[in-house]
Amino acid sequence: MLLVWLAFFAIVFVLLAIDLGVTNKKAHAVGMREAIRASAFWIGTGLAFSGFVWMAYEYRWGGLGVGQALYGADAWSQYMTAYLVEKSLSVDNIFVIAMLMSFFRVPQDQQHRVLFWGILGAIVFRGIMIAAGAALVARFDWIFYIFGAILAFTAWRMLFSAEQHLDPRESRIVRFARKILPLDEQYHGSKFRVVVDGKTKFTLLFLVVVVVEATDVVFAVDSIPAIFGFTEESFIVMSSNVFAILGLRALYFVVAGAMREFRYLKLSVATILMLVAIKMFIHDAVHVPAGISLAVVAGILTLGVTASVLANRKASDSSTIPKD
Repeated sequence: MLLVWLAFFAIVFVLLAIDLGVTNKKAHAVGMREAIRASAFWIGTGLAFSGFVWMAYEYRWGGLGVGQALYGADAWSQYMTAYLVEKSLSVDNIFVIAMLMSFFRVPQDQQHRVLFWGILGAIVFRGIMIAAGAALVARFDWIFYIFGAILAFTAWRMLFSAEQHLDPRESRIVRFARKILPLDEQYHGSKFRVVVDGKTKFTLLFLVVVVVEATDVVFAVDSIPAIFGFTEESFIVMSSNVFAILGLRALYFVVAGAMREFRYLKLSVATILMLVAIKMFIHDAVHVPAGISLAVVAGILTLGVTASVLANRKASDSSTIPKD
C-alpha cells in the first residue's frame, strides 16, 4: 500500500511542479479564459484519477480495499461522491477567499501565488486531519455521531443563519499574526520577507497567505467529516480532497467574478450535508449503496445549479422588459 501512496503523492508533486514551474512561471493577472482552461484541466484531472481509483481497487494494487472487500465500481462511486461534495463545498470557501483578497487589496498578479501557497499548506493540514479522522473512525464507532452532529449544525447554519459580512480586522488570526510577527504592511511584489531599516519583516502578502490557509483549515472541519459519511477508505478521502483542492485556484478566478450567480448552490450543499448527517446517525441500521449516494449528490447539485441559472435568466429578462 505504501507504493500506491507514494505514487499518488508523486503525481500530485508533478502536477504542482508543472503548474508553478511551467504554466505559471511568472506572476501575472489571470484572465477569465486562462482560468476556465485551467479549471477544466484540473476538473478533468480529478475525474481521470477516478479511473486510477477503479483499477487500483479492482485489481488490489497495494492491497487497497482488501479489508472492506471494496472493489472497483464501489470505490469509483465513493471517490466521485467525495470529489463532488468537496468541490461543491470549496465554492463556499472561494466566496470567503474572494472577500479576503478584496479586503487586503491583493494585486491581481499576486493572487495566484497566494492561492498556491495557501493550498500547499491546506494539503498538509488536511492530510493530518484525515489521518486522525481515519484512526478515530477505525477505533471508535461513536465518532460517526460526532461527525453527524457537526454536519447537521453546519447545514442548519448555512440554511438559517443570516448572511454575515466578513471583517478580517476582527479575525483572531489576523490580530494574533499582527501581534507576534514583525510585519511591514505593504506589498513587495511576490516577496514574503523584506529587510526594512536593517530589520527582517514579513510582508502583507505573507499575512494574506496565513489567513487563507487558516480559512481553508476551518472549512476542512466541515468537509472532511462529510466525506467520511461516504467512505472510510483513507486513500479515497485523501485523494478526493487533494484533487478538489488542486482545482481551487483556477476555480477561484472563474467563480470570484460572478460569486452570486449560483444563488441556490448553498441550499444544495446544505441539503447534502443534512442528508449525510442523517446517514451517519443511522449507519448501524441502514446501509446506503455507493451508487445511490453518488446519484443523490449529483442530482441535488445539478438541481441547484439549474435552478440558479433559470432564476438568473428570469431576473435578466425582467430587467430588460421596457416599462410603459
